[in-house]
Amino acid sequence: MSEVTVRVLAEDDWDTYRQMRLAALKESPQAFVSTYDEELAYDEDFWRLRMRRSTRLLAVRDEENLGIVSLGDAQPIDDESDLQVNQRVAELFGMWVDPKARGTGVAWRLVDAAAAEAREQQRTHLMLWVVVDNGRAVAFYSSVGFRPSDSRRPVRTDETLTEMAMVLPVSDDPGAVPNSLNR
Repeated sequence: MSEVTVRVLAEDDWDTYRQMRLAALKESPQAFVSTYDEELAYDEDFWRLRMRRSTRLLAVRDEENLGIVSLGDAQPIDDESDLQVNQRVAELFGMWVDPKARGTGVAWRLVDAAAAEAREQQRTHLMLWVVVDNGRAVAFYSSVGFRPSDSRRPVRTDETLTEMAMVLPVSDDPGAVPNSLNR
């Protein structure tokens, strides 16, 4: 078995992203705000616009697509938390790994590539939102260096659940948390 590689998708890769996104929505519908049926109906123009709005990263092994993650501008947080979001903070979202590839390092590679891309974009931090009660996800993100903030919000698809922001410094500041996720 060969190494997992991660590449940034270009706008012309919209159909590859579409296929992966639809697979994610079908396999893990509870993990996303949108639904498979909604996104199945979107046309090429919509998918191309989506590709221009954020950076999309694809994990591949032996020409098989294994996972995706997106990187975009972090949205302002409407509370008085310790997390101050600005244009130098990127947000990680839409992460999905094919079930047959889970536990094989694909998620690590996607986060590592997203952190490298964030540094290349001159970002200082990478943040994400995770459901507080999702112990597996919180443990994974903690293991790669993300730390919880005190920012909380209801989950958009189920307001009985709460998600928290987690943050990873990615700048080359020697005083920051180590910025390489390579192991």
